[in-house]
Amino acid sequence: MKTLIENFSGQLTEAVSIGEAADLTPCNKTLTNVLVSGLGGSGIGGTIVSQLVAGDASVPINVNKEYGIPKYIDKNSLVIISSYSGNTEETLQSMEYAMASGAEVACITSGGEVLKIAQENNLNHIVVPGGMPPRSCLGYSLTQLLYLLDHYGITSYDFRKDLNASIDLLVQEEDSIKVEAKHVAESLQNKIPIIYSTSSFEGVSIRFRQQINENSKMLCWHHVFPEMNHNELVGWRDKSESIAVVLLRNDNDPERVKTRIEICRDIFSKYTSTIIEINSKGSSTLENTFYHIHLGDWISWYLSEINQVDAMEIDVINFLKNELSKQ
Repeated sequence: MKTLIENFSGQLTEAVSIGEAADLTPCNKTLTNVLVSGLGGSGIGGTIVSQLVAGDASVPINVNKEYGIPKYIDKNSLVIISSYSGNTEETLQSMEYAMASGAEVACITSGGEVLKIAQENNLNHIVVPGGMPPRSCLGYSLTQLLYLLDHYGITSYDFRKDLNASIDLLVQEEDSIKVEAKHVAESLQNKIPIIYSTSSFEGVSIRFRQQINENSKMLCWHHVFPEMNHNELVGWRDKSESIAVVLLRNDNDPERVKTRIEICRDIFSKYTSTIIEINSKGSSTLENTFYHIHLGDWISWYLSEINQVDAMEIDVINFLKNELSKQ
């Protein structure tokens, strides 16, 4: 896992080459909505991208993490199937339903049944390198989502410029990111992390939480501003040094939300002394996003070292899959 995290900027560079070389056919339909269907490491890219392009997309983009698909999906929908292995049970079923609805279906995968079905039905598809844990391949899937949305005319966002700038940023900041990540990990030792961000960065918070779950073998939770001010904030009543607050922040966060965060930081300090603020670097939202993702990945790995666990091991998930296969 350490090697995979170290190669993140290289993965993004390779992902750009894959996206540029993708052989995609035009779509003659008038698309009225987009659904990205995928789970876990394959699905989180959809959540992040849908938020990244929310202000630019010409139609609504929703994310599906179920067996089925919403009833509104029809011949004027674009359904993007994102399954790294190509064999994700839930995603394969949603793919079946999407094809039956007459939707335009495009796929991002490394192989498996998804690739087989895509080839047999002449569906647009982008193949990424296989053989790695899906959670370590976010750079591949997220980048290809940007290329697909661009191909179908859903966005006019000049992502290529920001993507290349993101790669440069990560290369330049790699050493400092690792230093900060190790320090944060040490502060989170024997703690339950609570991750907070603005609502537009919720996908990034979810990714961080998932990495702590899988790599560090720890429970944690997340919430967003300003929504948490209307519910979770009331739950802060008991002092507990077993809790650590992690605030994911960006220079371009809305000013009113920044004010809320500052006030809430003082409230949190009454109940825990561990409050960690992580400020992203970069001049674009995409750069901020990749910075937080990469730093979070490193934090999860350093925590796996502190916790003396194997970051690659997912025995309980494999057990679940084996039990499901018997049903």
